[in-house]
Amino acid sequence: MIAACAVLVGPSAPDGGLVALPLPVDAVEEVVPNRVMTWNICNPCGGGGHDLGRAMEIATYAPQVVALQEACVRDVERIRDHLEGLYGLVYHVEYGMVLRKRNRCGGLPWSPGEYGQAILSAAPMSDRVNVEYPDGGSEDRGYMAVTTTVAGRPVRVFNTHLAERRQGEVRAGQVGVLAAEVARHERAIVLGDFNARPDAPELAPLWPLVTAAAPGCRPAPTEACEPTTDWRLRFDYVFLRGIAPSGDRVRPSPYSDHHMVYADLAGRSGE
Repeated sequence: MIAACAVLVGPSAPDGGLVALPLPVDAVEEVVPNRVMTWNICNPCGGGGHDLGRAMEIATYAPQVVALQEACVRDVERIRDHLEGLYGLVYHVEYGMVLRKRNRCGGLPWSPGEYGQAILSAAPMSDRVNVEYPDGGSEDRGYMAVTTTVAGRPVRVFNTHLAERRQGEVRAGQVGVLAAEVARHERAIVLGDFNARPDAPELAPLWPLVTAAAPGCRPAPTEACEPTTDWRLRFDYVFLRGIAPSGDRVRPSPYSDHHMVYADLAGRSGE
């Protein structure tokens, strides 16, 4: 029973304050300036008690930029506070909320919690946009974008969550909207949960514009394209435009049914 309570509410100090979950011995000690991560943190998966564990997972790899999907504002605020207060990692945050839903994010009947995407960045962000797709499918979906600094250079960063996996035609329309905006930028990082394998026809408009950080994740994927979900499918990506790919890493977590995906980026294409 004591162990179960610790999972639900997190370990606490005698004075009632939270105690940081220990990091692995090979965890980085500070933000990695050329590292970006995408993670669908799963809602609902474990409620607010998981936010301490999610902060620990992010702190282990300490990316410069973290794109979260299925995020509630209240959960992201707690994760950011834990990252700073328990691990000394300071992040700015921007939100791309697409709906208000009590059964997703709590709140009051007249003021339900907000749900959607969020971006954490160690550098300040500017020029935020939040776009809801004309057709979200079974639930409202959208993308957000900000300008920030990765590897010492400004870049446009997108974070999206496409329609559910059995709604390919809906995703095709969403990808068209997203691709048109990505094409406007010479340098861009496109992160998110696309709910589609690399060879899915709805991703076709993106491939002339971007390259997957993972070399095996192409329109004709190879065995090197690791799955990113508990059901062994590749749905989560780091896509790059004007930036040379250098591989990605997939890390499972007990705090979500999606794995964390992160990449350490090189400079512009050809460097």
